[in-house]
Amino acid sequence: MNAHYAGTPPPADWRERLAARLGQRPRRIGVWAELALYGARRCLDAAGLDVLPAGALLRAASLRGPMQATREAVEQGKSGLPMPFTFLQSQPCQALATLSVALGWQGDARFIACRDRELLLRMAEREAERHGVLYGWIEEGAKPSTEWWWIGAA
Repeated sequence: MNAHYAGTPPPADWRERLAARLGQRPRRIGVWAELALYGARRCLDAAGLDVLPAGALLRAASLRGPMQATREAVEQGKSGLPMPFTFLQSQPCQALATLSVALGWQGDARFIACRDRELLLRMAEREAERHGVLYGWIEEGAKPSTEWWWIGAA
């Protein structure tokens, strides 16, 4: 079954809903990764999947990535102290690791920075042929959004 979730914007209480769904509040991840996790979980729930199937692909995309965490890391870095913990939150690949654990999955995961959402969705549809793909577009800031598609294997 294919599924789609569009949190554009996500509901005002999306963080509380995520914590309730996971059984605990996510720790040590930034807002961008939390948005990714919230949208991915909602999409898989809509597909009736508790975990991401083995062999499926995971794709996360964004125009800007985790910019809030990047700005915070730069500011903290000016202190002259060792690299701040926030630096990890500024790395989009950290969201992929968080998603992998939360979705009970391991495999081929990629972050893609891109301007053309439709092109990436078409690419995900082609990649889904064998085992399916979970594809999401995440943006934070003044207009946060988390939109995800589960495209099952053909």
